[in-house]
Amino acid sequence: MTDATGDASALERARSAAARGAWADAYAGYLAAREEGGLGPAELAEFAGVAYAAGHLDITIETWERLHGELSGLGEDNGAAAAAVRVAMHLLFDTALMAPVRGWLRRAEHLLDSATATPAHAWFAVVRTFERLLSGDLDAARDWAGRAIETGSHTDPAAAALGRVAQARLVILDGDVERGLELLDDAGTAVMSGDLDPLSTGVVYCELVCALQGMAQYDLAEQWTDAMERWARTNAIGSLRGRCRVHRAEILRLRGQCVNAEQQVLLACEELRPYVRRELGWPLTELGRIRLRRGNLAGAEEALLAAHRLGWDPEPGLSLVRLAGGDVDTAADAIREALDRPLPVPSKELPPTSELRRAPLLDAQVRIAVIRADLETARLAAGELAEVAVRFESNALAASALRARGEVLLAEGDSAGASAFFSDAVRAWSEVGAPYETAECRLRLADAQGALGNLRAEALEREAARTEFERIARAPAADGPQAQTQTETETDTAEPDTFVREGEYWRVVFEDRRVTVRDSKGMHHLARLLAAPGREFHVLDLVAADSDDPGAVAGLARVGDAGPLLDAGAKQMYRRRLTEIEEDIEEARADNDIARQEQTEFERDFLISELARAVGLGGRDRHAGAASERARAAVTQAVRKAIGRLREASPALGDHLDHTIRTGTYCAYVPDPHAPSPWST
Repeated sequence: MTDATGDASALERARSAAARGAWADAYAGYLAAREEGGLGPAELAEFAGVAYAAGHLDITIETWERLHGELSGLGEDNGAAAAAVRVAMHLLFDTALMAPVRGWLRRAEHLLDSATATPAHAWFAVVRTFERLLSGDLDAARDWAGRAIETGSHTDPAAAALGRVAQARLVILDGDVERGLELLDDAGTAVMSGDLDPLSTGVVYCELVCALQGMAQYDLAEQWTDAMERWARTNAIGSLRGRCRVHRAEILRLRGQCVNAEQQVLLACEELRPYVRRELGWPLTELGRIRLRRGNLAGAEEALLAAHRLGWDPEPGLSLVRLAGGDVDTAADAIREALDRPLPVPSKELPPTSELRRAPLLDAQVRIAVIRADLETARLAAGELAEVAVRFESNALAASALRARGEVLLAEGDSAGASAFFSDAVRAWSEVGAPYETAECRLRLADAQGALGNLRAEALEREAARTEFERIARAPAADGPQAQTQTETETDTAEPDTFVREGEYWRVVFEDRRVTVRDSKGMHHLARLLAAPGREFHVLDLVAADSDDPGAVAGLARVGDAGPLLDAGAKQMYRRRLTEIEEDIEEARADNDIARQEQTEFERDFLISELARAVGLGGRDRHAGAASERARAAVTQAVRKAIGRLREASPALGDHLDHTIRTGTYCAYVPDPHAPSPWST
């Protein structure tokens, strides 16, 4: 009786922590109850959700797998099927490994009663829709999207909303852009109603923005990214905050704010690392594109090669880095290979087999082919790009096609024709709000004007382009003078936000409310983060700054052992995924499905490489350095404890810090870029 009471109390505390968004505390509570055998099926489902919010994807999947097994053993087929669908859903959205997704959907399908309609049926249809979409089987995806909408409309509105997003994307890929955008707007309206749970809301937002980014509808993508960010400040769980940051970084890059974009995408990498594996290549490729624009070729190459090692497609970024470095032949070979034999890697922004996926590759091929004087290749690529732009009614794609046509004409010696196309491209990119692309086109317009002998026009365009490129390379993360002026005006009538140590206590002012908190290491770490918004601090630097002997702390990085890169549970899970992949390969061979077999073999190679990275020769574990891991754990605990104490005195301040302080190997204070907090420290 005493143990049961203890379990109930632990569960109550865990549920209370989850209700206020204290996910680490909630996770610890559920974990303790689970270890003592105190979690029934309902509590296991709760624990899976909490584990995801707390950053433990492997535990989330393992818990749903366990629940599937328990319910199957009890003969509760629908519940077991629902758990199997949840496994498939997390594998789909967080690992992008399609073969294990198909394996778990098969298990669910065998258990679902076709004579009834339940939320499990609706979510099965959702996961099957996206599995087919990301695998390039658009006909099957259309059918399943219709089923998701129909079943979800009667059983679960979140499933219906995701079905509508998928349906919209399929309509767009069919060429009916106007209708597709209407359907996306309908899905967005549903998510803004507030009727969906946090995970479903975030996934709908993310998929909606991915769809708009993929078709280069940047204005709409920015509007929905803004909406997603507003929602994420208080509601995001799991990988959703990191995904939101990648979308923001994409928009910032387009708008020429590359310093801020790089900060956002680096934070996204840290936030996504506990969740995604291969899909970490998505923010890494964005990082490569940003660094290329800033002229950091070595950094861009490093990011893109890291994405490639994760099994992600680094093109066209890597080819453009080669081009910028003068290796034109390698760039040409790589971009041709990317177009002729695209990697079978699922991408939420650019589904395989679509013309939209070819568009950025074609743009890069034109640039590379012109420099190589391969005009036939350049003409063909420019022509196909123009067709894609017309089909998908995108101003950004149209601007890209205008520049490509100008490149071909200039290479052919038609400087007057090229000048006209480059002028149109300058106007088009300017209307899109893309200063980097506008400056690039100005440079090419200058080349055309120079060839025509119009030296004044040439000089004018070159100066305008040079000024813009310099601004982009050096642009500060925040809006500087404008933000400062606004802050000064506000401080005339309100006490500034303050975080200052006074002896053994800290005086903290937030939104005109003053609190006093006793000194602690966590408060020291917070003060350093708040003093440098957007700046990343390695945990060893934070520990060293608070040590009597910083050199000794730095020396810790060269000693110790943090244990294996993958623990026994993680390696076991990887091997389960490999077994599922092998089964999928055999099924693909039996069905003579070459494309599916190629995709699944690619996934197998990725997982084998991940295991090989963590396990050395003879099966011995490879170990990680201890210093960073110990420091990460200590700093995270100290910072979160300090935030908890501040929350007790000022709930609003606690909420603000919860949503703006990022912990991990790198820590940072990241306020809303549109309204940075003017802390006085």
